[in-house]
Amino acid sequence: MSTQITTGKVRFSYCSLFEPRANNNSSDSQEKYSVTLLIDKGDKFTLDKIKAAVAEAKQNYLQKNSGKKLPSELKTTLHDGDGERPNGGDFGPECQGCYVMTVSSKNKPVLVDKNKNPITDQQELYSGCYGRAIINFYVYDTNGNKGISAGLNGVMKLHDGEPLSGGIVTESDWDDGWEDTTDDGMDDLLG
Repeated sequence: MSTQITTGKVRFSYCSLFEPRANNNSSDSQEKYSVTLLIDKGDKFTLDKIKAAVAEAKQNYLQKNSGKKLPSELKTTLHDGDGERPNGGDFGPECQGCYVMTVSSKNKPVLVDKNKNPITDQQELYSGCYGRAIINFYVYDTNGNKGISAGLNGVMKLHDGEPLSGGIVTESDWDDGWEDTTDDGMDDLLG
């Protein structure tokens, strides 16, 4: 059994995969690479792998820390997208019908396309595209806070999807047939 899994097809959101960023919603202000995974609730393959990896992470922690106990309900990075965010408020409509999990790493993750070729173009990985992720679960025990978290090891883009929020602008987006045929009226104003 392993604490590392490769997900089935998930949707990516809040992609910070090329440059690390600080999480403003966390007490940890260290810059990290991160992505939020939207895991369809019907994806039993991925959910079963997560459950097994979490159980293994708990077992590893208990073996390494004899005498310590874990609470029956540990904090986790996996949240119900049909519920409330951990810090309050509802998840967005893109999260409905999904489990939501943010994974991060201090080190840059491996970024590849479906043919396992490296991705170097930042516009290839965006909020809304679909892919798979390699993540590693572990127990954290910091200042009395215990929980299960997941580190990000790699991302594979499978295919494009409808961009969430801002979207992607390409050079061809500027070529929509528009021509500057307006008279700016400056001659009339100047007399």
